Formats: sequence, structure tokens, C-alpha cells
Amino acid sequence: MPISNATVKVVRPQGSFISKQNLPNFEGVSLQTVGSKHLCMHMVVVPPGGRAESHYHDGYETVIYVLKGRAKTVYGENLDQEIEHQPGDFIYIPPNVPHYPVNLSDTEEVVAIVARNDPNEQESVVLYP
Repeated sequence: MPISNATVKVVRPQGSFISKQNLPNFEGVSLQTVGSKHLCMHMVVVPPGGRAESHYHDGYETVIYVLKGRAKTVYGENLDQEIEHQPGDFIYIPPNVPHYPVNLSDTEEVVAIVARNDPNEQESVVLYP
């Protein structure tokens, strides 16, 4: 394999934005920030007692690592399944699986790192009724 002379890049988030899922996200690696071709990674915060809008990622896998707080993910075609998470858990969500996270605490936020094999962080997000 040939050696590349591509540039290593660092992203230092300057603030958050509200995602389509209606949660604060801190920009990270994506097509828009570093020119990534195959993945994105960012940090998401679920406020105390908060939850995201129901959604799925059209054609893309998602991996989440919980840094802080306790949450559950509600998922499935009828959003009738759920699984709980705590700090240190890795979560895998297959493509096109409807889901949303819920913060289980009324006093502490949930902080997680989210990675997806979609370089456009928000373009594959489809809100689910």
C-alpha cells in the first residue's frame, strides 16, 4: 500500500448545535469539518429528563459510547423494545432501525460519543413518526 502524505486534522468544538433529533451535538469529525469520506464522530448530550425525536439512519450503522449518565434506547418498528445503558457501554444500532434515547435521570445529563459510517452527520437522519 502506498504511503499517504495527507494531513492529520484536529477538531476543537466551538459550541453545540441542535440536531434533527432535537439534542445538543458538539461537532466532531465529518465530511464538513475534516473532509472525511466514510465516517463521522461527534458528542451528544441528552439533558436531564430529555429524549431525542424518534428517528433512524437511512442505510448507515451507528455506534455509541456512553461517557456519563444512565439512558435507555427505545427501538424497533413499533418503538416497543428498549435497552438500558450506563457509562462504559458500547451500543450498536443497525441501519434503518427506528430508535430514540431517553435520559433516565431528572438531575444529570447523559454524554455520549456517536460514530456512524456516514460522513454527512445529519443527512441520513430520518425522523420517524
